[in-house]
Amino acid sequence: MVNKSPGVKALPLAEGYLLVDSKKCQGCLSCMMVCSMVHEGSICLSLSRIQVMQNILKKWPEDIKIVQCRQCANPLCVKACPTGALYVDTANGNIRVIDEAKCNGCKKCITACPFLPQRIVWNPETGKALKCDLCLNTPYWKEKGGPSGKQACVEICPQQVIKFTRKAPKQQGDGGYDLELSEEIVK
Repeated sequence: MVNKSPGVKALPLAEGYLLVDSKKCQGCLSCMMVCSMVHEGSICLSLSRIQVMQNILKKWPEDIKIVQCRQCANPLCVKACPTGALYVDTANGNIRVIDEAKCNGCKKCITACPFLPQRIVWNPETGKALKCDLCLNTPYWKEKGGPSGKQACVEICPQQVIKFTRKAPKQQGDGGYDLELSEEIVK
């Protein structure tokens, strides 16, 4: 299946997505810790490709929100990248990924992301952009990742509020990505 928007070059849909249930999240940050660990080799919450945010002015269950890359059907970040560092990896399930060797640090992908907070994070040490690749490239984890493998955040979440699905979520708003999870929805 491909995305067919008028006047826009069609890109193939990703073959994998992360869904979350923010209302059941306990805010333990395990997903963030494991994400930075498997990708960067150390625990650094600001380098996590999934973010758990807490608003102390809201009451439970509205106080916590999980934000993750949506693997958008129409990825504005990919289209904004001037170097081709951000691309659709057709060899690995059409996942939207960043080739850090090609990233020039312009941050155009970050500003192009229409979601707040942006789903691409900045690594100030390397001057490169980072985004969720569904654990396709995890040098510090022995498991196979990507759409046909495992995702570290899904594996570690003690509340099981992060799930992987192959079914493309509803693209408008966050409703298709942050919802009450059930086995029927995930499959």
